[in-house]
Amino acid sequence: MEKLFGADAERGSQSEDQSECDTSAVPSGTEARLGFLKANLNPTLESISYYLPICDPFYLWRPEDGSTAPMEEKEKEALYSTIQGFVGKWWNVSGLYPDPCGWTPIQGVSCDLFDNGMWYVTTIIIGPIFDNSLKCSKQAEFSPYLFELRNLRSLSIIDCFSSQPVTIPFHNWNKLSSTLQTMEFRSNKGLTGEIPPALGQLVNLKSLVLVENSLRGELPWELGNLVSLKRLTLSANQLSGQVPSSIGAKLAELLIMDISSNSLCGPLHSSLGGLTSLLKLDLSNNLLSGNLPPELCKLKNLTLLDLRKNNLTGGLDPSLAGMVSLEDLVLSKNPLGGSIKEIGWRSLKNLTHLDLSNMGLVGEIPDSITELKKLRFLALDNNQLTGFVTTKLAAMPSLTALYLNGNNFTGELGFPEEFYRRMGRRFASWRNPNLCYKIGAGNTTGKGPAGVDRCVSEGEGAVYGVDLENNLGSEGTTQGSESIGSFGFSAYSITRFPWPTFLEVVVIHFLLSLM
Repeated sequence: MEKLFGADAERGSQSEDQSECDTSAVPSGTEARLGFLKANLNPTLESISYYLPICDPFYLWRPEDGSTAPMEEKEKEALYSTIQGFVGKWWNVSGLYPDPCGWTPIQGVSCDLFDNGMWYVTTIIIGPIFDNSLKCSKQAEFSPYLFELRNLRSLSIIDCFSSQPVTIPFHNWNKLSSTLQTMEFRSNKGLTGEIPPALGQLVNLKSLVLVENSLRGELPWELGNLVSLKRLTLSANQLSGQVPSSIGAKLAELLIMDISSNSLCGPLHSSLGGLTSLLKLDLSNNLLSGNLPPELCKLKNLTLLDLRKNNLTGGLDPSLAGMVSLEDLVLSKNPLGGSIKEIGWRSLKNLTHLDLSNMGLVGEIPDSITELKKLRFLALDNNQLTGFVTTKLAAMPSLTALYLNGNNFTGELGFPEEFYRRMGRRFASWRNPNLCYKIGAGNTTGKGPAGVDRCVSEGEGAVYGVDLENNLGSEGTTQGSESIGSFGFSAYSITRFPWPTFLEVVVIHFLLSLM
């Protein structure tokens, strides 16, 4: 077999014609040898040392015609140096992968053949994605040779920087501006510092994903220069300041914008209305304040708006009804206040998920919400809503979760027992002190929702052969429908009326003894 790596100096005294090399375990024939390598050789130092007893791993199979994928030498050296920056300079990349775009490919590295007949690196993925992916060293860093890979289209660094702090390079991104389309740095707890303004030079970038790192500081205004951007995801960092107006003013092609779980503050700029192609907007878990900008109504293609867990105020803006494509609207845990009837819910006919919990909303549930035939999830809990709970909610064809707890609803829950059975734990109405559930109209077993007591009707008083309202005297309760039930008093009655007098108790026991 032909020597490939020229690494005798690193391996000690073994030589090219070493007779002790046992090749019996390696099958003969091109296809058989290739199958053996794919099945047995994991390109790590540990696996290579494991196969030393079988055969010198630097005497492996190569194409019989001796061909390789032609690469410019400076391209190959830039690749090797870039990888060494991540995995460690001790790593013998050139020895293990002499033909990185050909018969010794590097896991996570892809190449393309260009018109000049040469192969160039177009994709680099570093991190524990596959079993044999290259893993970063504790001293991982960005090598300046990264910017010499002038045909690089996609760069992904995942779970790499974890020990010592590393910052994103502030310069030289212009060298990749004509080719780089995708950048993803994910789950790098050691990746700190600010987002470099120079990233705005990547005018062909279509996807910028910087997620679950430790990036801090304000968003650079220059992000607005990424006019080809389709996806901007900067969630789960420590970013602060306002959302730059340049993003809304210039990124007309943006489809996904997610800057959730940071420390962004200040109001939402009206320029967000310029993101007319936007499908998903997630700014949840920040410190945003001020009113909802009416310009949001211009986002006709938006399917998800998630602004939960901020400090937004000023009520529900009626303009929200203009986002006719909305499927998920999540505004919970904002002190917005105001009436729930501010929005013409009927126009949001595509809604499937509506979360308005913990917002300080007032008023009654509008019938227009019950006309949303696609709605599956409705959360109105922990507000100050009042009035009766309409039975039309039970007739909504897609509804599978309904949360009404923690409000001031009154009267009877007239839902059929089948509704409670279908909802199960996905229905909640407790902590409405003046609310009770009704037996009858499909609810015949007396099983109602947790935390809500059964209503006491006037007809139940007649069961005992006496009109309790008229025979208990002036000291009796004032409403027979809320007096006695199930041989006692409901929590609903107790919270609104005084306990029974001694005379009432005597009369009740007398009536029961006659039955």
